[in-house]
Amino acid sequence: MRKLTLFIVSDSVGETADLVAKAAASQFRHDLETVSTKRFSHVEDESQLREIAYLAKRQNAIIIYTLVKSCMRKKMKEECQINGLQCIDLLGPIVKEIGTSLDEKPFEEPGLVRQLDDDYFKKIEAIEFAVKYDDGRDPRGVLKADIVLVGVSRTSKTPLSQYLAHRRYKVANVPLVPEVDPPEELYTIDPKKCFGLVISPSVLNSIRKERLLALGLKDDANYARIERIKQELEHFEKVVSKIGCTVIDVSNRAVEETANLILSEVANRNSL
Repeated sequence: MRKLTLFIVSDSVGETADLVAKAAASQFRHDLETVSTKRFSHVEDESQLREIAYLAKRQNAIIIYTLVKSCMRKKMKEECQINGLQCIDLLGPIVKEIGTSLDEKPFEEPGLVRQLDDDYFKKIEAIEFAVKYDDGRDPRGVLKADIVLVGVSRTSKTPLSQYLAHRRYKVANVPLVPEVDPPEELYTIDPKKCFGLVISPSVLNSIRKERLLALGLKDDANYARIERIKQELEHFEKVVSKIGCTVIDVSNRAVEETANLILSEVANRNSL
């Protein structure tokens, strides 16, 4: 039975070409001894292409390549022609068509797709973190978080946590209630990463009444009374004063506005 060797050549890891090659080879009856692949990753200069073409000729291999730089693709094709080798450019034609459709030139920077993947997974990790440490469920999250939000009920802590998570920040939020002592972790973290969310009593009164009605309850419950709200806000002031954190008034701000204030503050501190 005839044996076939596929050379995978890439200026990055080469996973894409390897998967495509194996997917194509799987359409034929073979085993690992019949069709084999050899991957050449992080190929950065033309001298490497000459060496690969030389090896491919000796092994009568087919070269499959994903090279983002047009000059490298051109050189690979030339070396294959010189050595009488079969070669397949997986990336070049697609990049060319996309560039033509967008009327833009490609960056030609290896590894960008992996950067996008890393960015995506960081975002997912941050979102999962925000869910896990939402509403003070586990005070250990306060120590692990990039940003910690504290405030009384209905000050947009949860949606703000999710919004910041989409910006790849790990956020924990802690509700402050007079009857419950705040977790000690709040007083041990760097106060610069903690943000207190305050709101005017009248605005909070309105928000809480709407919340009660949405739940099918009467809007005159203690939860929505001005006296109770003022008590909670006084407790809030004592806690944030002890922490020494920045306080943001969210009374008339959208979640996006509050998030931008926090991100701006974080960016300024990181630049110092």
